[in-house]
Amino acid sequence: MLYPILKPKVKYRYIAVAIALIVMTACSDQKPPTYQGYVEGEFVYVSSSEAGRLDRLLVTRGQQATAKTPLFALESENEAAAQRQAQQQLSVAEAQLKDLLTGKRPLELDVIRAQLAQAIAEENKSVAKQVRDEAQYKAGGISMAQLDETHAEAKSNTARVRELRRQLDVANLSARDEQIKAQSANAAAARAALEQAKWKLNQKAVNSPRSGLVFDTLYREGEWVPAGQPIVCLLPPENVKVRFLVPETFVGALSIGQAVVLHCDGCLEDIQAKITYISTESEYTPPIIYSNETRSKLVFMIEAHPSADKAHGLHPGQPIEVRLK
Repeated sequence: MLYPILKPKVKYRYIAVAIALIVMTACSDQKPPTYQGYVEGEFVYVSSSEAGRLDRLLVTRGQQATAKTPLFALESENEAAAQRQAQQQLSVAEAQLKDLLTGKRPLELDVIRAQLAQAIAEENKSVAKQVRDEAQYKAGGISMAQLDETHAEAKSNTARVRELRRQLDVANLSARDEQIKAQSANAAAARAALEQAKWKLNQKAVNSPRSGLVFDTLYREGEWVPAGQPIVCLLPPENVKVRFLVPETFVGALSIGQAVVLHCDGCLEDIQAKITYISTESEYTPPIIYSNETRSKLVFMIEAHPSADKAHGLHPGQPIEVRLK
């Protein structure tokens, strides 16, 4: 096969075209787009449900706190007294309930038993007397009236024995069911009041609900703190996020969970993150007429969360470069 011999000028022209194609190919391999953003924190504001004077502030700004770390304590004399009162009221209610369930005391039962023994002795005595008087009446030794008196005395003594036996049975019983139910309800109410008093006392000393940075403290020791007013501001590492804006023409290509790379000034290495939120509305929209030519000016806010073990190096307000993968 014969190859055409090119003239020098034509040869150089082909070489120039080849070089241009190579350059164009290299330029077509563009890097992923990069967007400017900033770090933001979702703060946890820790407060007490009870008002009081701030006695002790146990953390300082910039401190790393772990879960259950004591944060602050309010004065609690009133709540401690209320707890003691509730404890005593519960003791009274439970003692009264126990008394209703146990019946008479042992000494009271002994008194009834002694009275019963005496009544039985009187009954036996009257029965023997009744037998003698009946024999005397038949022999004409006593009158009918005297015999009737003997019979009445015997019946009275027998009734007395029955009475004391019933008293002994009743003394061994507990109180009536309705009384027991009522006192059980009183004891339950006293127990609930004690739990409430304990809860209020525990609210005066608050521990950290999560691990994180003590971002700020909002009161000083000795100041009065209203109920529900934040005292310590925490920033858990998992609450650190990055916000950045992307054009309308590119937002459709993003998805929740997509990986991005964060770069900041002074960071030793880039930080991996994942997109966790894509705004459904445009941000910072200028006063324009929507058209195919102007809609590219719209931007959408995106949020990404870095991993908790890498978030400690980021600070709210810090500028960030976000590179999409």
